[in-house]
Amino acid sequence: MTNQLPTDIRPRDLAAGMLLSKLIHPEILAILAASGHHGTILIADGNYPASTKRGPNAKLVSLNLMPGIPTCDQVLQAILSAVPIERAQTMQTEKDGPYAIAGDPPVWDDYRRTIKTANVNVSLDALEKWAFYDAVITEDHVLTIQTGDQQRYANLLLTLGVRMESP
Repeated sequence: MTNQLPTDIRPRDLAAGMLLSKLIHPEILAILAASGHHGTILIADGNYPASTKRGPNAKLVSLNLMPGIPTCDQVLQAILSAVPIERAQTMQTEKDGPYAIAGDPPVWDDYRRTIKTANVNVSLDALEKWAFYDAVITEDHVLTIQTGDQQRYANLLLTLGVRMESP
């Protein structure tokens, strides 16, 4: 018996079949595997200025296939299945002007449901717009995942936690 793989199996087939998490994107997995405690991941909506508002060490992965696909919440589900998170921050809504909305954006309820379903014990903390940008552009920022999400205030900054269980 040989240990060689059949030649018709591609690496992405192995990833989809072998990984236990929902996350199977090879580049994102590699970045997360190389990250550590306090590293930050930005799940950016389709309007976020990802080319200019990211940390000096951050990689940009563009998943924005078309408007609305994928959503930030779909990416959140994948990320939460792969790494521990100790903090989640959103961009605070504006109270007046063209982007103002009353109350929390609907996407925040989606995030709360996803976080609860994943059994992650964090709440959403809203940061004023410019404070949010400042929180992103630090040296701890390791990854921006640009989505096609068109919802207002869908940007989500996650801080990596510590894996607590033993292997």
